[in-house]
Amino acid sequence: MSEILQQLDAVLRQRQAADPATSYVASLHAKGLDTILKKVGEEAAETLIAAKGGDRDQVIYETADLWFHTLVMLHHLDLSPDQVLAELERRFGLSGLEEKANRGSGS
Repeated sequence: MSEILQQLDAVLRQRQAADPATSYVASLHAKGLDTILKKVGEEAAETLIAAKGGDRDQVIYETADLWFHTLVMLHHLDLSPDQVLAELERRFGLSGLEEKANRGSGS
């Protein structure tokens, strides 16, 4: 995992248990999964709009927001970025068609 992702993972894990009155991350966790998922959806939409608009800096900014909130979601579900990276590694070297066929067969 990249150094920045490791640092962010550690900070998010720490802030998950913080006081919701003083931590944005803790406040998201306190509000529950539906609030976190809504935020991920909003950030995904904003990322798509930025991409459609063609402003590269805005795409980077919105993608960072999307990744951040996706990491909050993973933590809320007691999952780690390493688990997602392991899945990507598992798929590495497979064509997209092979990967989809494997999913269809229960893999």
